[in-house]
Amino acid sequence: MQIGVVLDSFRLPPRDAILRTAKLGITGIQPYAVAGDFAPENMTAEKAKEWVKFAKDNGIVFSALCGDMHTAFNLDNEQIRKNVERSKRILDMALLMECNVVTTHIPAVPKEENAEKEILRKNCKEMADYAASIGAFFAIETGPEPASSLKEFLDSLGSKGLSVNLDPANLVMVVADDPVAAVYTLKDYIVHTHAKDGIQVSANPVSWEELPLGQGGVDWDKYLQALREINFNGFLTIEREVGDDPDADITLAAQFLRAKLS
Repeated sequence: MQIGVVLDSFRLPPRDAILRTAKLGITGIQPYAVAGDFAPENMTAEKAKEWVKFAKDNGIVFSALCGDMHTAFNLDNEQIRKNVERSKRILDMALLMECNVVTTHIPAVPKEENAEKEILRKNCKEMADYAASIGAFFAIETGPEPASSLKEFLDSLGSKGLSVNLDPANLVMVVADDPVAAVYTLKDYIVHTHAKDGIQVSANPVSWEELPLGQGGVDWDKYLQALREINFNGFLTIEREVGDDPDADITLAAQFLRAKLS
């Protein structure tokens, strides 16, 4: 397994963030690709080559792109259609960046079959089939529902083009699910992971607190062992969405993961 970082977690301009990533000895980056430098409308094949070269010159590759638009894929309207097509363009761009994973969120998968779930399935199937057709993956981030519900939904699509970005903290914080068990449940779909930690503060209403790695509810020893047992050898991509000193938190997270991996 390799260590990556969500580039925007540094809260620095992209080039500065890449240089800082290199100094920390982190080998993968995941930039936000819905707006800014890495958005499809701001990217060309030539620019993509330049970014890939700049990253490689610093010993770094793109682990994935973040294409999360927080869109309601369980609805059927003109804006959702635009978001589905925009997601495809971000996936096209990922291939230019020499990676084949775009992470995203979908609405919580309903337990029961209903009209919203069927629309969600239809939109996700379209995205999954497109991803599979170009040898890539839309990786759904865990969290809104238990791992078992997500697996059941993914199984119903009949395509590995829609896969999983496993975020263990989201499972702990949002649905109080066991991320270790989730690894085994979702093992056929995991293509990328986020390294994040936290606790659930309240179950009703749901509230949570994101914490530095090792200080939350994720059992990292058992979690990493589970990833080893399913032969996951991809990226553990550090994501830090809160805190006053993201650089210090990312540094500590990288040190923590190196110690655990060793």
